[in-house]
Amino acid sequence: MEPSSNAMPATSTKIAATTGAVPESHSVTKRLQNELMQLMMSAPQGVSAFPESDANLLVWAGTIEGPKDTYYEGLTFKISLEFPQNYPYFAPKIKFVSPMWHPNVDMAGNICLDILKEKWSAIYNVQTILLSLQSLLGEPNNSSPLNAQAAQLWDHPEEYKRLLLQRCQED
Repeated sequence: MEPSSNAMPATSTKIAATTGAVPESHSVTKRLQNELMQLMMSAPQGVSAFPESDANLLVWAGTIEGPKDTYYEGLTFKISLEFPQNYPYFAPKIKFVSPMWHPNVDMAGNICLDILKEKWSAIYNVQTILLSLQSLLGEPNNSSPLNAQAAQLWDHPEEYKRLLLQRCQED
């Protein structure tokens, strides 16, 4: 009896088993597909994110609306999300694409948020990231600023709002 032509050659099986390439990329894809479905079925108010293309589930674009009763109310910000091949065991890289003025966001859009760095956990997902970023807009960590001027002005509403709106118009 001849071997089936559909069978994977033994050497390919060994390579896949030792490198983990096939199963790992498949599990990342499956996880991101599940997270996308969760967002589409029950997206929280004021946040959204979707893959930029059907061809690459590792790169997403998102939006965050400023929370009510904050300096950011009425404003919407674009973000980029890049997931590593070993997601969810390592955090995605998130940046503000829209110009942002915030104590924990530098002028290039980089974000200082503990759950995206040392406090990352595989239990977090896109939805928890988006909600954490939205929450950060109203509750910055001024003791660890990336934008020292924004941190200093946080308690000066008129000047803070003026500089925020000026920065947002740079788009």
